[in-house]
Amino acid sequence: MDPRPLGRTGMQVSPLCLGTMMLGAWGNPDHDDGVRIVHRALDAGINFIDTADVYSRGESEEIVGKALAADGRRDRVILATKVHGTMGEDPNERGNSRRWIVREVERSLRRLRTDWIDLYQVHRPEPDTDVEETLAALTDLQRAGKIRAFGCSTFPAQEIVEAQWASARRGLGRFVTEQPPYSLLVRGVERDVLPTCQRHGMGVIPWSPLAGGWLSGRWRAGREAPGSTRAERIPAYYDLSRPENQRKLEAVEQLARLAEELDVTLIRLAIAFVLAHPAVTAPIVGPRTMEQLESQLGAEELTLSAETLDRIDAIVPPGTSFSAADAGYTPPAIADASLRRRV
Repeated sequence: MDPRPLGRTGMQVSPLCLGTMMLGAWGNPDHDDGVRIVHRALDAGINFIDTADVYSRGESEEIVGKALAADGRRDRVILATKVHGTMGEDPNERGNSRRWIVREVERSLRRLRTDWIDLYQVHRPEPDTDVEETLAALTDLQRAGKIRAFGCSTFPAQEIVEAQWASARRGLGRFVTEQPPYSLLVRGVERDVLPTCQRHGMGVIPWSPLAGGWLSGRWRAGREAPGSTRAERIPAYYDLSRPENQRKLEAVEQLARLAEELDVTLIRLAIAFVLAHPAVTAPIVGPRTMEQLESQLGAEELTLSAETLDRIDAIVPPGTSFSAADAGYTPPAIADASLRRRV
């Protein structure tokens, strides 16, 4: 795989990033199988692995750590993880505070069996925490050598800009990457997030290029909705009684027919589409099984013509997302009615 620059960090990464959310109780609880999946990805040329503390409450990090320790290729891997999600009953075992970040990074390092993290990401915004507090903590960890670089995930464009301004104003390290949701069915970030990342020279590592399984080829009109562990966790995202999900299904059917005309799988078409955006560094592929990984490898070799991209735009227009849930983050001003009503 031809390497790509990870923003302006100086690090070079493969055009596919191995996501490991599905390794552990959330997906595949077999640790040995998870280790094999990691090793197969490395053998295929992937040198970029992404995980998070919250994935199966640390179990995903443990599997990744076990795989890298057994393989001996840690020095050749760009290893990314994230902080923010709830990790315990204590209300302070979560979030973007200095108190939590400096504590949780140590636990991630132990689970990953490493002395440093190449890319440490803030998993979601937290409006109740000053972004300068977060950036200062991350800068101190970078200077201490515990992390090499830091980024954000699923941040709205305005919060990315605010963080960049805060870094410049306070002389702090800055977010050098963003990890947004982006796929054939979730194109909202084309409006503002991706151009903002380009303007600030940030690497972009899109999550869920298969739209949470909608573009796996298993969702087709006239068929029974497939079951999945993800659908069990967030059923509303897959509930076909919802109009927005019916519109997704209609779009999937048209995209599947386009893939058949091109003689490629829908999976590879979907990943190649994300790779085609000039802002994108490496989409995250998140297999649960070895078969899923094999179906995704090779997508980086597929180049889509302008005509094909035009046909995709006709099915799902640029900047389109089918529901607010696709953004992966609901701002408090939307979720909490008291913040938008004078009562």
